[in-house]
Amino acid sequence: MDIGGLGRELVERFGADRVRLAAPLAPLTTFKVGGPADILIDVGSVDDLSRVVAMATAARAPLSVIGGGSNLLVSDAGVRGVVVRVEMTRIDQIGQAPAHVGPGRVRAGAGVTLNGLVRWTIGRGLAALEAWAGTPGTVGGAISGNAHYGGRNIGDLVHEVGLVGPAGECVAVPRDAMGFGYDTSRVRETREIVVWAEFDVRSGEAGALRAVARQSLAHRKRTQPLASQSAGCVFQNPDRARDRVPADIPASAGALIDRAGLKGRRIGGAMISDLHANFIVNLGGATAADIAALMTLARRTVRDRFGVVLEDEVVRLGDF
Repeated sequence: MDIGGLGRELVERFGADRVRLAAPLAPLTTFKVGGPADILIDVGSVDDLSRVVAMATAARAPLSVIGGGSNLLVSDAGVRGVVVRVEMTRIDQIGQAPAHVGPGRVRAGAGVTLNGLVRWTIGRGLAALEAWAGTPGTVGGAISGNAHYGGRNIGDLVHEVGLVGPAGECVAVPRDAMGFGYDTSRVRETREIVVWAEFDVRSGEAGALRAVARQSLAHRKRTQPLASQSAGCVFQNPDRARDRVPADIPASAGALIDRAGLKGRRIGGAMISDLHANFIVNLGGATAADIAALMTLARRTVRDRFGVVLEDEVVRLGDF
């Protein structure tokens, strides 16, 4: 892998304003931790992404993708190879949503923030996504990890998804072929890259939709440390059908960590939130190692106390 040569080729093809070498990643994440990428490139179209994928493949360079930087823990050592930041931010309505029936569809680029998509749909009287107000990150990340809130998965709202594969080809994949599951989708295994998603929508009254969005956002503010630097929930919730969660504790990673007495526990500049125990917050000056150590502490303590093994929800990028 000739990173220097690949970097020069990418700069020549896409320009120095879009390609950065030894680029800091911490400012691009909600945790605000982590080292640099060998190569960071901003990509705003499917054609450009296909070219980057082909060039990285030819150079045998690893390729990673980031969007809004939430639900992401970047190693202090940084990330080898090419890191693509997806900046496809177009939103289009496809067809019309008949009054009080439906469905119509909305196509959003992978770089659209979920909050931006919520505002766009509400402003046009389109219902389906309003309860996702306050959700961090982008459409691409939400599809990749099948983001969930209030007992629903975002994959339930999807009509189809545009994916770029390892050969640079773009295909449209229907919902049923996306492999949606709890905190996952097929792209976690195939390494395909989400470039857009179409959502089924219906007509709604903008005032009523805004009320739902405000209620959702208010709930998040009451129960989550939104004002702190975090990456959202760090662990998946356990499944009572699989995990022996004590009957007097909710099947919730946060509840288990709380009951284990770990709220407020600190390592370095990182702390398990005293508001929601499934959040780790950067108090200032935290490292990825601090956060990973708190995750290890929480996982070990919950396992030893309750016999439940917590699985990561946050995605780790780089070597740990």
